[in-house]
Amino acid sequence: MSITNFPGSASSSPLDSNITKVTMPALAEMKRQGKPISALTAYDYATARLVDESGIDMVLVGDSLAMVVMGQENTLAVTVDEMLHHTRAVRRAVRRALVVADMPFGSYHGSVAEGLANAVRFVKEAGAEAVKIEGARASLVQALTDAEIPVVGHLGLTPQSVHRMGGYRVQAKTTDAAQQIKTDAKALQDAGAGLLVLEGIPREVAAEITAELTIPTIGIGAGPDCDGQILVFHDMVNLSFAPKAKFARRYADAAELFRTAIDHYREDVEHRAFPSDEESYHLPSAVKKELQAEREELEPLKRLRKA
Repeated sequence: MSITNFPGSASSSPLDSNITKVTMPALAEMKRQGKPISALTAYDYATARLVDESGIDMVLVGDSLAMVVMGQENTLAVTVDEMLHHTRAVRRAVRRALVVADMPFGSYHGSVAEGLANAVRFVKEAGAEAVKIEGARASLVQALTDAEIPVVGHLGLTPQSVHRMGGYRVQAKTTDAAQQIKTDAKALQDAGAGLLVLEGIPREVAAEITAELTIPTIGIGAGPDCDGQILVFHDMVNLSFAPKAKFARRYADAAELFRTAIDHYREDVEHRAFPSDEESYHLPSAVKKELQAEREELEPLKRLRKA
């Protein structure tokens, strides 16, 4: 496997120098060895740190943050600057996993030169180690590869194409459509993509693509035969406030956990049970004595004024 180690720094723990960094070649080696690749989305420092420390191989700063973090109807509204902001936060937390940034709608849909310039920003300004683009854009993938920017492709149900598809619908369900996505997958690989996300396609089609490609495939709603799997973090822990997709298994109910904690906090505040004396700061004993002496000296004056 292709590995690098983090250099030591003032903020690093003693174990940091022993962390094996996941790279794009390392993921390719995992495919060759038949080792499943785990991936999750993350959009901030706290969740990215938890994801990374759990041993997840790839962290995607997905444009899904438009929906699960910003409350938008779809992924189209999020901007390059917003994606850069969240990618920087994630990159600060991650020590091991490969950090991939979604390029948002409109950032690569014009000229190849424009797409390349925006991709450079993700690597240079935000610390992304790869960028993800949707659709069969082989010429753009080639340009990014030539510029030494690792690329993750994305085929099938591509959320940025929601209006063209008429909604979030399973793709590649006909013979022609299945053949087309296989052709597109091969073209992206040949153009230099190092990884391919397959979303919302029949298991059988994803299995064929996975078998035909030398680069790893990462499935989301594409069945268990891909080289790896990815889920949206908020879907996995029930924080998306949306109907559960068929493929989005919930591993925890963070919404209920948070609600319970918030309710208990509110009740404690209302009943003056928080903060307690133990959770409060106190004056040093010497200062308390000085203040008490001052109060005692002023007490006769106060009684005279009242009289």
